[in-house]
Amino acid sequence: MNDYSKFAALSPTAYADAQLGRSQFMEMGIHELWPHTPRIAGPAYPVKCPPGDNLMLHAAIYRAAPGAVIVVQAGDVDYALAGGNVCAIAQQRGIAGFVMDGVIRDVAEVRAAQFPVFARGVVPIPGQKQALGPLNQPICCGGVTVHPGDVVVADEEGIAVIPAAQQEAIWAKAQQRTEQDAARSLKDWEMNHRAKITGLLQSLGFEDEEA
Repeated sequence: MNDYSKFAALSPTAYADAQLGRSQFMEMGIHELWPHTPRIAGPAYPVKCPPGDNLMLHAAIYRAAPGAVIVVQAGDVDYALAGGNVCAIAQQRGIAGFVMDGVIRDVAEVRAAQFPVFARGVVPIPGQKQALGPLNQPICCGGVTVHPGDVVVADEEGIAVIPAAQQEAIWAKAQQRTEQDAARSLKDWEMNHRAKITGLLQSLGFEDEEA
C-alpha cells in the first residue's frame, strides 16, 4: 500500500495554489460533521447508492483497502447512508474516512469515536438495503467525478480530488508553494502583495481619490 501521509501533510488550499482546477474541488455543502476533524488523505474507493438505499456503502466497508477514503454518491439527503456501527467497523478496518454526497446519523457516536466523516448533514432516518449499485467505479460526488485510486484530501478547508495520473506532479507543486510561503515573513509577503495590487489597479485605470 502506498504511503499517502505526504498528501495529508498539505491542506486542500495548497493543492488549489498548485493549480489543481476548480472542477477537482467538491461543493462546500460537503463538510466535516464534527469539530476539529483531522485532515484525511487516501485513495478513493467510490460507491454509488440509489435514493433511500445504503446497501452498497455497507458492502464497501468490507471491500475497501485499509487507508482508503470511501467516497459516496447518494441519491438523496432524506435517508442516512450510515450510522455509528458502520463508522465503527470502517474505523476498525483502517478506512481513513467517509466523504459523502449524502447524510449520516448517530453523529454523537461518530464524534466520540473520532472517525472522520465529511457529508451534507445529519438525518436520523436509516436507508434501506435493497438495491445494488456500482462499487469502485467512477461516480460524481459534490460535483466532482471521482475515479478509483484518485487521491482525496479533505479537511475543514474543503475537499480536493487529485487525479491518480497527476498525483505526484500536483503534490510536488503544492509542496514547493508551501515551502516558498513558509520561507517568507508576513512583512515580505505584504510588500510583494502591495506592489502586485498597486500594479493591477494601475493597469485597470484605477486612480486613488485625492486627499
